[in-house]
Amino acid sequence: MNIDTFINIAKDLPPHIAVLIRGGTGIGKSAITGQISKSLKKPLPLIDVRGSTMSEGDTGGYPDIEGMKKNGVMTFCMPAWFIRACNEPVVLFLDELNRSLPAVQQSFFQIVLDRQLGNDENGNPYNLHPETRVFAAVNHGSEYDVNEMDPALLRRFWTVDLKPDIDSWISWATKNNIDNMIIEFLKTRSINFAPDASSIEPGNVFPTPASWTRLDEAIKFMAIDLEKEGKLDKPLIYNIASGFVGTPVAIEFSDYVEKYEANVTPQDILDRYDDLTNKINRLSNDRLNLLIERLGEHGRQNNWTVTQAENAAKFGKSISEEMLIHMWSKISETKNIKTIQNFHKFIGQYLVKVVNSNKDLLSN
Repeated sequence: MNIDTFINIAKDLPPHIAVLIRGGTGIGKSAITGQISKSLKKPLPLIDVRGSTMSEGDTGGYPDIEGMKKNGVMTFCMPAWFIRACNEPVVLFLDELNRSLPAVQQSFFQIVLDRQLGNDENGNPYNLHPETRVFAAVNHGSEYDVNEMDPALLRRFWTVDLKPDIDSWISWATKNNIDNMIIEFLKTRSINFAPDASSIEPGNVFPTPASWTRLDEAIKFMAIDLEKEGKLDKPLIYNIASGFVGTPVAIEFSDYVEKYEANVTPQDILDRYDDLTNKINRLSNDRLNLLIERLGEHGRQNNWTVTQAENAAKFGKSISEEMLIHMWSKISETKNIKTIQNFHKFIGQYLVKVVNSNKDLLSN
């Protein structure tokens, strides 16, 4: 199942149905669960619990010595993450379930099967909040050293085998301002997005959706402009990338960056359109469409000034009529009234003519 389909279904399931995500390392299981927690009708906080780092006491609790002295009854101090999931609705994410110790797995299974754990001084179990949602994740495949799950347990989940999906990732990456160079590289070299882990020699670094995201974080933190005109430090880019995506892909990526013709950013369009007309005229349709997507995202997050809106309108009039209609759609979707009004002031009349001449296109 691809990621978009998974998110759309998972967020609408009843809260009591536990979800099991199976997939390779670096596919972004935790990040995807975080997206779901934010996209629920009532967004919930995410509690991320990693089973492989826990001991039996970390899940089943530790003896409450003081309570036993007072009441003469053995009870356990339950972990804070579980008590919070009982006291308020959350998305509880049980990660690396099949790499956990057997006792930890048993606690996780009780949470999934019975939605409860432990006992109070009266012998009553602690129950999850009725609106708490439980997600679990396992690494799946012959290349992993993991414990196989009992089929009787699997039937208690809605189980999904999640596959790396470059189209979904690029859509997400564009909205989250992942460096344009990384997006462009992967659009033309999708084989480097998430190769099958079983084909990689053990011990070698290889690219995953998560590693491309971390590469972007490192580049931004180091203030490296991959689209800077002039000489770039190719060895530096290679050395950074190799630690995230491996040597062969880092060589290819740094070579791509070195030879890449500097692209045009949304800020360039808005602030100095007149200086860029020649460069814009040389952009491919793919780059123009990506630029339109990024302009839409910029307009959602920022209020365009009158001058910026005028420059955006100049750009809109320079592209094809079909692209302009798409651009207007993206600006309208921002729901940023100030940006939309300023842009419409300069593009409105021209847009009406374009729409009237493309009625057949709009009806398809």
